[in-house]
Amino acid sequence: MTGPGGDTGEDTDRLGRGVLVAFVREHGDGVLSTVGPDGGPQAAYLALAVTDDGVLVLDARASSRKVANLVGESRVAVVVGGRDGRTLQCEGVADVPEGAERERCAAAYRSAFPQFAGSLRDPGVVVVRVRLSWARFGDYRSAPPLVREAAGAELS
Repeated sequence: MTGPGGDTGEDTDRLGRGVLVAFVREHGDGVLSTVGPDGGPQAAYLALAVTDDGVLVLDARASSRKVANLVGESRVAVVVGGRDGRTLQCEGVADVPEGAERERCAAAYRSAFPQFAGSLRDPGVVVVRVRLSWARFGDYRSAPPLVREAAGAELS
């Protein structure tokens, strides 16, 4: 993956969904930040999957801080990458889907992490879905850096 507008055929002025999906799949992990009960930030490094339509997916213990935090404030921030000079910063709304939506998200997670598929059968584990409202990709390996954003309908 080369970055926005690389070999994806997407508009080079905006961050396309295909680039976002490819970048998350290439990295497979990131940091999720939620808002704690006292209003302070709480962050967790975790495995991240993504659906073809750009929805981020993770699993978590139902009793975890991150899941409890989503009840009070569903807005989250996510950062993927960074080590190689490329980052994806995202903001969105997280929830715990049920029924067909849970299965759709779980399928994306199982595909990305077959080694963790068993955890999705644990009744103490939930699937968390993050529907993005804003994203910025930055490639800081050259000057000037390549920075592309997307928001709203561009991500849905």
